[in-house]
Amino acid sequence: MSNIPETGRTPRVQNRLVVIQIVVFSLLLTLGGRLWYLQIRNGQEYTDEAKNNHLQRVVQPAVRGSILDSRGVPLADSQTHLVVSASRTELLKMKDRGTGVLTRLAGVLGMNPQDVVDKVRLCDAKTPQPCWNGSPYQPIPVSDEATTEQALQIHEHAEDFPGITAEPTAMRRYAGPDGANTSQVLGYLSPVTDEEIAKAKNSDSPYLRSDQVGRSGLERTYDKDLRGKAGITRYEVDNLGRVTGQGQTDRSQPGSNVVTSIDSRVQAVAERELNNAMVEARKTFDKNNTRKNYVADSGAVVVMEAKTGRVVAMASNPTYDPNAWVGGISGKDYAKLTDKKSNYPLLNRAIQGQAAPGSVFKVVSSTAAVNAGYPFNRRYPCPSAYSVGSQTFTNFESQGYGDITIGRALEVSCDTVYYAIADQEWKKDGGINPKKNPNDWFFKTAHAFGLGKPTGIDLPNEVPGRIPDRKWKQDFFEASKAAWCRDGKKNGTFAEKIAYENCRQGDQMREGDAINYSIGQGDTLVTPVQMASVYAAIANGGTLHQPSVGKAVVSADGNSVREIAPKVQGRLPMDAKLRDDIDGALADVATTGSAAWRFGGWPQKQIPMHAKTGTAEVQGKQTTSWFASYTEDYAIVMTISQGGTGSGASGPAVRKIYEAMYGLDEKGSQDLAKALLPKPATALPALRPDDAANAAR
Repeated sequence: MSNIPETGRTPRVQNRLVVIQIVVFSLLLTLGGRLWYLQIRNGQEYTDEAKNNHLQRVVQPAVRGSILDSRGVPLADSQTHLVVSASRTELLKMKDRGTGVLTRLAGVLGMNPQDVVDKVRLCDAKTPQPCWNGSPYQPIPVSDEATTEQALQIHEHAEDFPGITAEPTAMRRYAGPDGANTSQVLGYLSPVTDEEIAKAKNSDSPYLRSDQVGRSGLERTYDKDLRGKAGITRYEVDNLGRVTGQGQTDRSQPGSNVVTSIDSRVQAVAERELNNAMVEARKTFDKNNTRKNYVADSGAVVVMEAKTGRVVAMASNPTYDPNAWVGGISGKDYAKLTDKKSNYPLLNRAIQGQAAPGSVFKVVSSTAAVNAGYPFNRRYPCPSAYSVGSQTFTNFESQGYGDITIGRALEVSCDTVYYAIADQEWKKDGGINPKKNPNDWFFKTAHAFGLGKPTGIDLPNEVPGRIPDRKWKQDFFEASKAAWCRDGKKNGTFAEKIAYENCRQGDQMREGDAINYSIGQGDTLVTPVQMASVYAAIANGGTLHQPSVGKAVVSADGNSVREIAPKVQGRLPMDAKLRDDIDGALADVATTGSAAWRFGGWPQKQIPMHAKTGTAEVQGKQTTSWFASYTEDYAIVMTISQGGTGSGASGPAVRKIYEAMYGLDEKGSQDLAKALLPKPATALPALRPDDAANAAR
């Protein structure tokens, strides 16, 4: 081997050395570049993160502000509970994923083990309640009703309950003063989600994982004010988790208190009378002593200050206990609140319940008629029926009154007067082939009354109602044409024949549409709060206010007050004379008209009552009861779905609410000592700093 020449292997060795050198140089260059990136380019960022790795943050939740009635009485506040919570992060580290711990915990708390397991599972599209829809990294409340003995048992046997805590915690409480539930107005809370945290990260009001968020009602509208700001204490810890020092501390800031225009006493009366009216409607008999068996499946009532648009009471039925959401809702309660059989009690039917208004709409039609050139005090025929071709439109109970004025038509609720005027205007506008710019008095007047759009009340998810004008007709036709033409091909059943006609002419404003619309029937939909706003505007001389519930936001210490002033939205489309004419006709409704039998003995001279009854027909259902009314001070509107007539079902309940507010007995005698609200309160409640602080606690 020593005889092998060196020149035979030198080139291969040299090539290998060059390759190795290149590889080593490349690795050194890469390593150097990475070190430059970590230490120079992003050095400060990673230094800060490294420091944070040795910091632990402890969050002190802020006390949520109270929601107060107009007298400063808490409708919703915070109360300390012993809350037992489970750390999902710790439970998932266990071999059985925490099932054993949760089963033992259920035994201590006297709960069903499966219920406890369900409470700590995460919500998704396929997981029914109960489940946790908050962050999976924060403690999940299992019970907010733990006793001191149960908490001690968990603490004393901590080795049996890893990941479980039992601590005093401020929890939401819906106080129900004077028996007022106020559930749909107040709303409820639930944990913040990761998506909400990410979305609000860069806002001026970011969320922490421990936050509870308003999901409906005032809790949602004023969430930012009520929530406050949680405190954070930062502790320095070593790599074993031992505290070595304390860093910066940000103190928690309690949420502000929201003062409302709700009076809890009137609210309680409104809720009770609405429920009683529904119960009575279910056992109503007609004049022949035949039981009507009204379903009376839902209803709403709104009590509003006439001069400001502020809501004094707002009730919706069926209702629920808002405390069911505190500490996490049970599967049984959640199913009950969302089950069709319960008729969806989470809905606030005062702002979300849409129905045909029937004759309470006639104040709009009367205004439209006068503005179209039909004098208020001229006489018009009021026969028992009005015929168009082969179709006949009748008065309610087919009664005629001869020739009467528009005022008298309002008083006795004569439909045929409005049928004839609306029909004449439809023909003037071109009938089935409208002229280029039709007057459309009846539609334009309704929009000027604020109908067909949300009122803007400070409650979430308000619906707009519907004014079925030409634009709506065209839009609805475009959206429904395909289905109509498909269903109308057979043209056999009644429904198929209707679909066939709609396929051909569904975009046309037909004569029957205009006639039905004039008395608040057909495709017209309104909400109780819209009608309360309309009648309050008539009461105050024509000013249309934006309804409101919030009255002021007061800081926890009481030193800062942000008043929520009433907002004017516009004027009703009527002059002073027409307003006075309608006002007089509505007073006659309560004294000699369709509501007179419900207001016998009312002190009309001292407290003038104005009213309008409504009985709206709904295809496939029983009639909807409406009663709209006002005095100088307040407007009250009540409606009961499938409840019968306006004066029959809703009228007596509305009177009882007025009697409680004014301190009247059944004979009309007034005792001011018993009056809840003889006059609307014009000033904010005098909240001292101590009052606000106590309310927050």
